[in-house]
Amino acid sequence: MFLDKLALTLAVIGGLNWGAIGLFNFDLVAFLCGGSGTWLARIIYTVVGIAALWCITLLFRSERAPRSSHA
Repeated sequence: MFLDKLALTLAVIGGLNWGAIGLFNFDLVAFLCGGSGTWLARIIYTVVGIAALWCITLLFRSERAPRSSHA
């Protein structure tokens, strides 16, 4: 599903940003947006957070392989 892949991509990007903060004390979002308190940075942080929440649902879904009509 497209939404699952988009959410996972955003969550990975957010995780990489947190890794950069932890390792290098560098926040890419804040750097690109002019600070972590700007409205654009806050929107990005919020969207990434929502994506991470969506990814939690991936852990609890049962994936069923689609059946092929061709034998």
